[in-house]
Amino acid sequence: MKIGELAQRSGLTPSRIRFYERIGLLKAVDRKANGYRSYPAEAVTILGLIALAQGAGFSLDEIRALLPVDLEHWEHDALVGALTRKVADIETLQARLARSKAHLLHVIDEIEARPDDIDCATNARRVLTRLLGEDAEMPVASLRAKQF
Repeated sequence: MKIGELAQRSGLTPSRIRFYERIGLLKAVDRKANGYRSYPAEAVTILGLIALAQGAGFSLDEIRALLPVDLEHWEHDALVGALTRKVADIETLQARLARSKAHLLHVIDEIEARPDDIDCATNARRVLTRLLGEDAEMPVASLRAKQF
């Protein structure tokens, strides 16, 4: 099939398909005498796998390492290992996001606990002092490096 049909069937742009071909993710592409690319039917499946893997957080390099030369010969141990590692990466990210969420909820609680008799600027200093302690007067660049 020509690239236009493959683009339509896969939902990807022709430039994206050419990119995947150029970096070695899409193989077995023939060239006709007129220079047009001709893609096998399994190219739709391969492009779907690439999109699925990217959606799961795999990099293009990781995908390239896992995709077999043809879809009939998967490296079972390598595939299961990569999937297991990606699950561990996701769990690590989830834990970090949970800590970030808890921190932000704490900041919201501190901001909303503003006493009625102080203005917003005073409340901001109060919150910063509670969150940062002595570091409340620290330059912004130093605060970015601080782990919360």
